[in-house]
Amino acid sequence: MARKCPFTGKGPVSGNNRSHSVRATRRKWNVNLQTYTIDGQRVRMSTRAYRTLNKTSASK
Repeated sequence: MARKCPFTGKGPVSGNNRSHSVRATRRKWNVNLQTYTIDGQRVRMSTRAYRTLNKTSASK
């Protein structure tokens, strides 16, 4: 299973760790994927997408 949110399309982002001496080593920030049950179906989505879906469904 890929580390990508199916709703927002967000995936991992890469960058550098910086030490005190400003040396750079590569690192990766993964998306915060969680498993949620929506309408009886288990879905793996980012927490930001889940919050947005809850916000839009609560306002209706």
